[in-house]
Amino acid sequence: MFNLGWTEVVIVGVVAILIFGPKKIPELGGAFGKTLRSFKEGITKSGGDEDDHASDE
Repeated sequence: MFNLGWTEVVIVGVVAILIFGPKKIPELGGAFGKTLRSFKEGITKSGGDEDDHASDE
């Protein structure tokens, strides 16, 4: 997707730890996961709604 190698991932991780601190990283990961999950659910629900509107017409 982003075409990142292991070195880039490690560099991003080190920078994230330097900016946010090691205690804050799990909280940020959890918040990001919840946001991604709700976004996917919204996409799925809106896709189903379009089908319902098309069949009503």
